[in-house]
Amino acid sequence: MTFWEYLGDHRQHLLTDACRHAAAVFTCTVAAAVLGVLVAVAVHRSARAGGLAAAAGPSLSAVPALAVFGLLVPVVGLGLPPTVLALTLCGLLPIARSAVVGLRGIDPALVDAAGGVGLSRPARLVRVELPLAWPSVLAGMRAATRLLTGVAAVAACVSGPGLGNPILRGITSPDSGDALPQVLAGTLGIVVLALLFDAAYVLVGRLTVPGGTRA
Repeated sequence: MTFWEYLGDHRQHLLTDACRHAAAVFTCTVAAAVLGVLVAVAVHRSARAGGLAAAAGPSLSAVPALAVFGLLVPVVGLGLPPTVLALTLCGLLPIARSAVVGLRGIDPALVDAAGGVGLSRPARLVRVELPLAWPSVLAGMRAATRLLTGVAAVAACVSGPGLGNPILRGITSPDSGDALPQVLAGTLGIVVLALLFDAAYVLVGRLTVPGGTRA
């Protein structure tokens, strides 16, 4: 079977896998962004805590994605739960690091000026600090989305959703006539999703970030 024949015969299944893949990446990126910003808000004022967070990032990033899935399976089982947890954990670190950088890069005079006009500390955070840190947060989300789009393929090993499933089927049945088309379809689908996500971030950046401060 040729690649185009496989694509024609299985386009509905591939489209379903692509939608599930994109949904998992999007949902987990949003969850990681919320958690990452909360972590950054909690640690960015402390040099020690911020240093620990920065040091932990590269160390934890060195853990293979498959190992993360493997550690979660005995706890939460197979399918969607380990997929969501693993992707959220993998996306948390780059977003938290970028958010810390963004919050620490704000001119203290601006924050003091906001306090001088009567804004409380929570109000300064919401109305001044987080908007100014947004370009860094968005850059972290963009990096996390690129990472998760690839990592989500590994979820097929734990019965998770996404375009990793045709890749896994092709790899585990190399003698079948459609092994190569399956691997190609899944791989190219992931590449297309990554490009679409990146284009979406470019658009969001143009709409929400001033031209001089875009990441």
